[in-house]
Amino acid sequence: MPLNQPSHEQGLTCRYHEDNTHICHEPAGESGLCYWHDPKFIKNRPEDIQQLEQYANRGGQLRGISLNHAKLAGIDLVRHHQKIGYDLSNAELYRADLSGGHLFNINFSNASLMKADLREANLHCANLSGCNLLGIKWVGSKIENMQAGKVLRQEQLARVAEQSGHKEQALDYFQQAEEIYRDLRKAAEREGLFAMSGKYIRKELTMRRHQMPKHCLKRFLSKAIDLFCGYGEAPLRVIGFSLALILFSAILYFFTGLNFDGEIHQFNLNNSFYSNLIIFLNCIYYSVVTFTTLGYGDFTPIGISRAIAAFEAFTGSFTIALFVVVFVKKMTR
Repeated sequence: MPLNQPSHEQGLTCRYHEDNTHICHEPAGESGLCYWHDPKFIKNRPEDIQQLEQYANRGGQLRGISLNHAKLAGIDLVRHHQKIGYDLSNAELYRADLSGGHLFNINFSNASLMKADLREANLHCANLSGCNLLGIKWVGSKIENMQAGKVLRQEQLARVAEQSGHKEQALDYFQQAEEIYRDLRKAAEREGLFAMSGKYIRKELTMRRHQMPKHCLKRFLSKAIDLFCGYGEAPLRVIGFSLALILFSAILYFFTGLNFDGEIHQFNLNNSFYSNLIIFLNCIYYSVVTFTTLGYGDFTPIGISRAIAAFEAFTGSFTIALFVVVFVKKMTR
């Protein structure tokens, strides 16, 4: 959070300092802060929209400004003809009305947008990493290429609380994170941004998993589904699992043996490296045939290999069907 440090010119200029780098030079009021940084002033006057736009245009310090409960519907905070948007990092916008606002490429990193009204606002290319996004109204928001960060603030706090042994606090933060991801997913779906919504549904279900008892079957199954197919959003994980199972099964066949035309194909120390390599390649071939349930019949399992083949065939048929479902789901969006 910003450091509000006293200035040598207190009473003349705003005492808002942030690591002695971002300094506000606006005239200060009785509190030592300017109108825009003073949380005592609610920016809900009709002229506040135009004045804030002018303040931004002339290079005023926007970092850390206090816009709690502000009425700024339709405000234009786009830095036109510039590659970098306005920087409102660490700003306080609790319950601020920014509906219909033009916020293209704006930087809200580490700000608080809790319960803010962003309906119909343009947040294209906005940076919201580290923000408090709980309870935001997203209906109609333009969020294409918006960056909410890899980890939400609540998710990070939840993990810290969990590691510190504060289970109830961690549970509360995980619930908040799940709610935020759900709201982001719905907003992305409304805008037709299905790749983004897929990412958020995975995060939503992950947050839900962390609210389950640590050693329960339901949590274990949820984790397995995530690893296996990313809750239906990661077809490449299914392919990776398939390749791993084929290779692992081939190794088992290599040591347990296969029958080919009355001859046992199995690893033997007395064999040459080339002979063992050919046997292993045959095991990979048999593993692929078994996984895909083709069953040519040239190789047959023996002994323990039968149980391995049965498990691989059952898992393979299930995995192939799942991949088709996941792949079609992704491609038809």
